[in-house]
Amino acid sequence: MVAPMATSSRAALTAVRTDRRSPRAASGFTLLEVLVGLLVLALALLALTRTAGLQVSQFAALRGRTLAGWLAEDVLAETRLGSPFPAAGSSSGTRRFGARDWHWDARVQATDVATIRRIDVRVSAATDPETVLAQLTGFAGEDLQP
Repeated sequence: MVAPMATSSRAALTAVRTDRRSPRAASGFTLLEVLVGLLVLALALLALTRTAGLQVSQFAALRGRTLAGWLAEDVLAETRLGSPFPAAGSSSGTRRFGARDWHWDARVQATDVATIRRIDVRVSAATDPETVLAQLTGFAGEDLQP
């Protein structure tokens, strides 16, 4: 009767041994796998940081162009309000607008219609008057009054 017990305990012991995994398979990631994963993560974070930096600089440029456009509209409106039929000629100046200094040029020209004037306004940063950030054209005259 001892023999059947030995056979059943051997079978149980063999079943337990086959269920066990080798120590190497249960240890997790290897050092090389972790380093490759960290390299991929570092490259992805570097790309995201660069993209965020570009977005910030593009936003600043867009903000400047928007403010310049608003200032051009303001100068055009002031020219129209100053005189319903402005005299032909040029004027320029600087103005503080949106916590920045701006340079503007307004040019009033005659048109084919004698009672209408064309007004061209150009706005640039006061530090770089050669680079035009906004340009606006409008018309004023006796025939355009409501």
